[in-house]
Amino acid sequence: MSTTTAKRIDPNSLSLKEQVVSINRVTKVVKGGKNMSFSALVVVGDPGAKVVGFGTGKAKEVPAAIKKGIESAKKNLRKVNVLATTIQHTVLGEFGSGRVLLKPAPAGTGVIAGGPVRAVIQAVGIPNVLTKSIGSHNPHNVVKATINALEQLRDKAETAELRGITVDKLR
Repeated sequence: MSTTTAKRIDPNSLSLKEQVVSINRVTKVVKGGKNMSFSALVVVGDPGAKVVGFGTGKAKEVPAAIKKGIESAKKNLRKVNVLATTIQHTVLGEFGSGRVLLKPAPAGTGVIAGGPVRAVIQAVGIPNVLTKSIGSHNPHNVVKATINALEQLRDKAETAELRGITVDKLR
């Protein structure tokens, strides 16, 4: 797992688009009966700035839960290093028992991904990528594993700096 101490990204300067990944009805049994509420998992991102974030919200009604999820997602936005049409290299992201494999794809392939992974990839704005969800199919774990995989992507300048060499010596 990568521990990045990135500076906070201002959501007001971006044109974010939201996507609801899952809505879960939760029932709590109490002395007086059953209390129903809703939990929403939301992904927000700006394809132009290559920024993505996720959040959860809980409320008595679905729209309020989605609104809270969007606010939560705007608080943990992160920048992703990608190429013009795909990702730089194959990467495996993990969270809990959920694992997501992301592979670069040639132009024209499109986004080959299932529900939660597709939401994150489209929010970032990667047009061509192959993905495989391994292990847990819980949307929360899959979204977090996908974002973990995207955080592991490095550009050539960053890799060269880590190794202490110039970019042209890198391959």
